[in-house]
Formats: sequence, structure tokens, C-alpha cells
Amino acid sequence: MTQKYLAFDIGGTTIKYSLIDSDLNLSRHAKVDTKHNVDNHILKTLKEVTKEVAEDVELAGIGVSTAGIVAEDGSIQFAGPTIPNYINTPLKSALIDQSGLPVSVVNDVDAALLGEAYAGNIHSEDIYCVALGTGIGGAHFNQGKLIGGAHGKGNSIGYTMFDPKTGTNYEQRASTLTLESQLQDYNISVIGAFEKAKSNQAPYITIIKDWAMEVAKGLAEIIVLFDPEYMIIGGAVSAQGDYLISLLDDALAVLLPKDFNQTTLKIAEQGNNAQLIGAIVPLLDANNEGSISHESLN
Repeated sequence: MTQKYLAFDIGGTTIKYSLIDSDLNLSRHAKVDTKHNVDNHILKTLKEVTKEVAEDVELAGIGVSTAGIVAEDGSIQFAGPTIPNYINTPLKSALIDQSGLPVSVVNDVDAALLGEAYAGNIHSEDIYCVALGTGIGGAHFNQGKLIGGAHGKGNSIGYTMFDPKTGTNYEQRASTLTLESQLQDYNISVIGAFEKAKSNQAPYITIIKDWAMEVAKGLAEIIVLFDPEYMIIGGAVSAQGDYLISLLDDALAVLLPKDFNQTTLKIAEQGNNAQLIGAIVPLLDANNEGSISHESLN
């Protein structure tokens, strides 16, 4: 019997949600502003949407993909400045208390990786996912499990490679937000700059290649440490597809010893749906509808 789940994806600026059935069909898409989480707006929105949807749909569970580090009890253990006053928000317990349904809460990059893996786009025992956006996050899937570290803080790659001279870390130098700021003086969007770079127009080709080099520096660290079979590149900029992959491969060839890198870079295929699908994967597994087991998930 096909069951229906309500899935949320909480980012720095918007909350996306959708109904997803156990065959991974999505419907009833919508999104609302996070409103900078003023007065616990995020949790209030999740509860309001859950109440509204549950009035006319029989739900089997609720899945939440969210920015930040998720504690074992499904609350927010740590969150960056993109979502103020979010730490300690009891997402899981509040939704269980309200709905009486099973609830899973998953870090958004973990969810993106789970969504890609569960949808069958990648067949591998070792996959690393890097999400490029306002920040940069990582997720590692190995031997059927998400590897999150002893305290759930593993793969927080945006905080790596801190440079005391500039006072910046990896994501502050390589996020798409940083690329946007570099393009402000030219009054052009990231998408527009990529289009001009593809035809070798200056100065955009230089700006884009320099940014790709900064991104690749972090990817090189991951390859050296974990040697994944595949590395999935997600985030809105992944829409640049093969062109982005070629830029990153070229940069990695400079950063790593010759013939060292055997990791294949791939673009995320599920796009924005990956986090929504990944949010409910723990529930599908719990109902014996999936085959992925999870470490450090709720």
C-alpha cells in the first residue's frame, strides 16, 4: 500500500515542503520565507503546515531536512548565523507531540546525499556529497551508513582550512555567496557570469576559474582524507553541470599529485528534491520500504 509522508527542507531563507509517497512521487509543493526565524517562526510554520496537511491527508510520517547540526534527539545542536535563534529548537519532539506520527530530522546535506542514493542515481558503497550554497556542507555515505562523527559534527567542511591572515574559513572563500559578492561590481548574477565564462569572456572566466580553484582546494582535502568513489556536487550552482565539473577536475589536477585522484565528480541529479526525499528515507527504512541504514540519524 502506498503511504504518504510530509517532507520539509529548511534553509537559510526558505522552508520548502512537499508530500512524498513511498514510490517517491512528489506533490503539493510549496515554500515560505523563514523570516530570519523571528519568534521561532520556523517551528511554528512546520506545526501550522503539518496541521493543515493532516486535515485532508492521512500521513505515515514527517521528515525534516534542515541546515545546522542535528542532535540525537532531533533538536538543533548547532546552527550558523544564517538561521538566528535556531539552536536547541526541538523539531522532532514538537512535531511528534503535535501529530503523534513518526518524525525524522536530518541535516540538509545528509538528506541530499540520502535522496540521491535512495533514488538509485548512484550505486556505490562510498559517496561524499558537497553542497555549495550560502555555506558549504558535506556528507559521507560509507558501507550503507551516513558517517557523522562521535558528536554529529563530522563533515562540517565549511569550517575547515581557516586562514589566520584573512580570518576566513573554507566556506567564506568558496561559497556561492562569496562568488556573488565578487560579482557585485559587475552588476551580474552568478548564472550570468557562468554564461559569459563559458564563452571565455573576461573578466568572468578568470573570476569563475579562481572561485572553482577555491572550491577544489576543499575537495582535494576530502579526497586525500576519505578517497570516496564518487563525490556529488549539489546546491543551486550544480545546475552548471558538466562545465562546473570540468573546472573542478582541472583544478584538482593542479592541487593533487599526478595520477593520485581516482574519485569521480558527479552533479546531483535530484536537484532541490534530493533533500525532501532524503528527509523521509529514515522513515521508509523503518517501515521496511528501504535498504539504507543510518548512523547518527534520529
